[in-house]
Amino acid sequence: MADKLLISAFDVGLGDCIYCRIPKAIASGGEAVDFHMLVDCGSWSGERYLQAAVKALAGMLPQTASGKRRLDLIVVTHRHKDHIAGFDKALFKQFEIGAIWLSAAMNPELKKSKGKGVDGVEASRALALEDYATQAMRGLASLNLSLGEEMAAFISEFAVANDEALDTLTDWIPRQNGIEARYVHAGQSNADLGLPLAGATIRVLAPEKDIDHYYLGAAPDPMLQALSASFTPQAYGAAMAAPVPASELPANISASDFQRLRSNMLSSALALAAASNQMVNNTSVILRIDWGGKRLLFVGDAEWSTAYRDGKANGSWNVMWNRRGELLKEGVDFLKIGHHGSTNATPWRDDPDGPSTEAGDILDAILPRPVAPAQATAVAVVSTERGRYEPIPRCALLEDLGTRLKDTRNYQQASATAGVDLLANSRFRNLEQDWLGKPQPLRTDFERLLGSPGYVELWL
Repeated sequence: MADKLLISAFDVGLGDCIYCRIPKAIASGGEAVDFHMLVDCGSWSGERYLQAAVKALAGMLPQTASGKRRLDLIVVTHRHKDHIAGFDKALFKQFEIGAIWLSAAMNPELKKSKGKGVDGVEASRALALEDYATQAMRGLASLNLSLGEEMAAFISEFAVANDEALDTLTDWIPRQNGIEARYVHAGQSNADLGLPLAGATIRVLAPEKDIDHYYLGAAPDPMLQALSASFTPQAYGAAMAAPVPASELPANISASDFQRLRSNMLSSALALAAASNQMVNNTSVILRIDWGGKRLLFVGDAEWSTAYRDGKANGSWNVMWNRRGELLKEGVDFLKIGHHGSTNATPWRDDPDGPSTEAGDILDAILPRPVAPAQATAVAVVSTERGRYEPIPRCALLEDLGTRLKDTRNYQQASATAGVDLLANSRFRNLEQDWLGKPQPLRTDFERLLGSPGYVELWL
């Protein structure tokens, strides 16, 4: 299938690591050769998944004169662990990398400029929010409180380990390969970014340069402003230090009030972290790739909201629909399902017979529902793993997507044929056992249990 575009979604547990090969898209030595790109490399599920994925990736790439494997472009959608944890120096020293694109929000120069003046990007309030959230979560992590698996995973999103991956991406990979990291934003294309291609175009649809305006709103959110104003590392440490014997309680506050203060500080810290987490998702790089009359959409973890509101905090999907909607209304032939199948990352309405909504209009535009299943032409993949978060993946969403796609899978039938209980180790069995018989997009976790080679392949 040398004349077809290939997408390989590696099984990294809960995370994204996606390889795309575009046939004969670049010139080398007087001939056209395939273009090789990687979108993200991260996981919540452990290093062994990432090591296996990178090893498989290396085997798919051509060898260079230096003996390394050629990777023409790395795209990093956003800074979360499940998208960057695999960018380890030991793993990536085997690659010769031609270009690296990262979200405009990831530019380390933004911190030096306090969020302003770097290629026109405005992110001062977004950076302040991130700093407060990071301090809060790292302080919370240092207390070693028993907060449950999901909360521990959320807190670790702000861990120091992410700093190491960011350093690899923003400094080490560029230096090792003699290239410049490009911090991309909506409105740019591969040509603008110094990456000429033949027969293919890569467009950046998000994030917008004015991050504060579009994703936080023209004025600070009153709740976040109040939380940030009341939050200091010192007050946080005093309120959260645990345990505190009765004899050491502050003299000017009752035991019940002290515990209430501690609870409020925890709530404030988590509220800041949730807002920062959403902000980072909404600054995901979104790419549309055009090749051979096909349109592919890679969306990172971009979120959606009910409807676009100018000057208010918006989801990235809503901003894109209102500013770049013409590039979505043409529909897509491939969708990388966002945020591992979470309901917050694929705009939709869960009642197909309900009133029209902006979110529903977006999904109907990019993946129109065919009159009959046999008429479906688009494909999609979700890189997911049931077991960590209850809403991921959202069953009803994947069922809806399954009605819009070809190459879907009835996992109940596949399970029976293979003699494999796909839900054997799932603590959310009750959420899926009555739903497995519905056609749905290909899932990396279930395909692994059914004997995949460590990735899901789609050909266009």
